[in-house]
Amino acid sequence: MIQAKGYAAAIAKAPLAPFQFDRRDAKEEDVVIDIQYCGICHSDIHQARDEWGGSIFPMVPGHEITGVVSKVGSKVTKFKVGDKVGVGCFVDSCRECEHCKAGLEQFCETGMSATYNGREQDRKTPTYGGYSNKIVVDQNYVLRIPDNLPLDAAAPLLCAGITLYSPLAHWKAGPGKKVAIIGLGGLGHMGVKIAHALGAEVTVLSQSNKKEADAKRLGADHFYATSEKSTFSKLRGSFDLIINTVSMPLDWNAYLSLLRVDGSMVVVGVPEEQVPIGAFSLIGGRKSLAGSLIGGIAETQEMLDFCGKHNITSDIELIPIQKVNDAYERVVKSDVRYRFVIDIATLN
Repeated sequence: MIQAKGYAAAIAKAPLAPFQFDRRDAKEEDVVIDIQYCGICHSDIHQARDEWGGSIFPMVPGHEITGVVSKVGSKVTKFKVGDKVGVGCFVDSCRECEHCKAGLEQFCETGMSATYNGREQDRKTPTYGGYSNKIVVDQNYVLRIPDNLPLDAAAPLLCAGITLYSPLAHWKAGPGKKVAIIGLGGLGHMGVKIAHALGAEVTVLSQSNKKEADAKRLGADHFYATSEKSTFSKLRGSFDLIINTVSMPLDWNAYLSLLRVDGSMVVVGVPEEQVPIGAFSLIGGRKSLAGSLIGGIAETQEMLDFCGKHNITSDIELIPIQKVNDAYERVVKSDVRYRFVIDIATLN
């Protein structure tokens, strides 16, 4: 076994604290990664506080992991010691179902193995995430980080980046398409950067005007405050694609009115409450309401390569791991622009 250390939540809603645990030694197809950085995702907070139910404790959160390969198993062919790599939201899947074979491992029929707060494919061994100094992952679930991307600012690409890239690519955002991003936070700011790089005309829909300058800096062509009554009448029937990144309850019917005929609104934020939808919001324009969940391994690598080509990273605030609990409170208050990343070198 490999001795590891990190920060963990011992029980639901407990502050994260130092924690020592064991990782498995490298099997023949495993890669051992010395973690250098790990992003903080809002889902880390939901799960550490058991707000979605079913959390497994003790929990070491973190699924936006970047680092350097320190050891490889005897049959590893994809990586070598010294490579810059990443690990995203899952570390294994069944590999046999139709979705896994199609490169959609996130929809594995028997359940992917989440990077943390999950179980290995034996359905017994708990997984521990990236708020730690080392991780051991099968080579087929490890991503290569482009050389030109700094590991700290690239870390959030492993969740926030793919969460936005996947629907933008699937619904074919690009030249001639009008795309709206609802919310300019950790997810939304990545959506603006990626949609802009894809060549779409990008609009940010935010509650107030306070982030307008940031939106334009990130690549938005237009910005509208949704608190202004005229916004929804002015933009009615404007967009081919809307990506909703917001986890707070919104009037989805109002936003569906902003779609063109055959337009789609894709949900990637997860409100805690059910959101009512009127049938006429959809049938009056052959509109679609859809959802999207991260991406498979191949698509995540495609996203990383795309970001490398276009020099896209996340806007981050780098923190020592001792500040993680403060960072959680600030995320809840939307007091970060736009993603916290933990410097694992500060783990004593």
